Amino acid sequence: MMLAELNNNYGKHLYKAKKYSQALAYFSKAINNSPNTPTYYGNRAACFMMLNSFEEALEDVRKTVQLDPNYLKGYIRMIKCGIATGDIVIAKYALKKVQELQKDISVIANEVELLEKLKHNEAEASKAYKEGDFKKVVICMERCLEVASTCEFYKIVKAECLVFLGRYQDAQEITGSILELNSRNPDAMYIQGLCLYYEGKLDCAIKNFRHVLKLAPEHSKAMDICKRAKMLQKKKEEGNKAYRAYRFQEACKLYTDALEIDPLNRKTNSELYFNRATVLSSMKKTFEAIDDFTSAIKLDGTYQKALLRRAKCFMDLEEFDDAARDYEKVCEMDDNEENKNMLEVAKFALMLASMERKDYYYILGVDRRASHEKIKKFYKKMALLHHPDRHAKSTEYFRKLQERKFKEIGEAYAVLSDAKARALYDLRYTI
Repeated sequence: MMLAELNNNYGKHLYKAKKYSQALAYFSKAINNSPNTPTYYGNRAACFMMLNSFEEALEDVRKTVQLDPNYLKGYIRMIKCGIATGDIVIAKYALKKVQELQKDISVIANEVELLEKLKHNEAEASKAYKEGDFKKVVICMERCLEVASTCEFYKIVKAECLVFLGRYQDAQEITGSILELNSRNPDAMYIQGLCLYYEGKLDCAIKNFRHVLKLAPEHSKAMDICKRAKMLQKKKEEGNKAYRAYRFQEACKLYTDALEIDPLNRKTNSELYFNRATVLSSMKKTFEAIDDFTSAIKLDGTYQKALLRRAKCFMDLEEFDDAARDYEKVCEMDDNEENKNMLEVAKFALMLASMERKDYYYILGVDRRASHEKIKKFYKKMALLHHPDRHAKSTEYFRKLQERKFKEIGEAYAVLSDAKARALYDLRYTI
């Protein structure tokens, strides 16, 4: 006992000198000398806390109150450890014990406030997660980590939501720091697999999730996402195979099925939209193809192949203005000679088109000798044919063209239905 007290006193001396690692060794010696003395465990717990080793500190704190259920300082340290590790259950239990042992809890007023902060932000994060508000979850987890900086749970939740927000690098940095301390942490490994999955690297992601499931066979999130990754990969490969075999209708259906698997997977879905658009182009469904190329670009603004293919569709439709815009975007990313040449061709075609005067008679579908009554009749016919409401269920780009056509019809009728305006138009048109 005398040797134990000697080691304890020497440990306290080192602790006061802020030599916590050295103090730890002497408190451990004191415990070995006298394993049933609660204060020795308490002193070592204090050392662990100063070294930010709160899990180890919590073990010692539990031992102190096990040896002495009325050890107030032990419960106070338990609250601090619970808060530092984000273990609200432990902190609440210890707080209750402190209240039982001492009515005046002003000594832990700060801890009570921090505990409430954790509870509030955890509740807010849980609600936001269910609602899919991942940005708010990240904010709540950051507030929790201000209090519990070593809590792996908060770090994992934050990293997962960063993935859902497309911030893969940030998520990988968080999980990387966790894996440096514990290379077999299944949650951190799952998040890294999630990054691969949402980056469109399905093969690597599946391998990662299989490894996670070897470590933690009941990891439900890894099981679910691994299943989805396999389904996506299977449907995509089947679609590619059908396309190569010229089974376009089948390929289109397979890509459509794949797009329903995970709406959050922007990278893979962008590729699926591109593939389906390519199939639709092969089927001469240009307007549908443009819509799918547009969807691919919305999900991945740097998708050069999608921009180039959409520009080609615009050129086929003689929509040179839209084509030039796409080629300009491509040249901003890669201004090689081929891309620059395509841009010049589109701009030249646009210039030639703009030089041509609009033929209002052609727009209304009448000849130049048409009577006022015939012009009025054909205006109504063409306006009805191209009215936007008539094409509400058509593709987005087709609707856009119909709206433009409808405006041109109105413009043509406004001129040709007015005798003076028509005469002036005819005079200028013949010059």
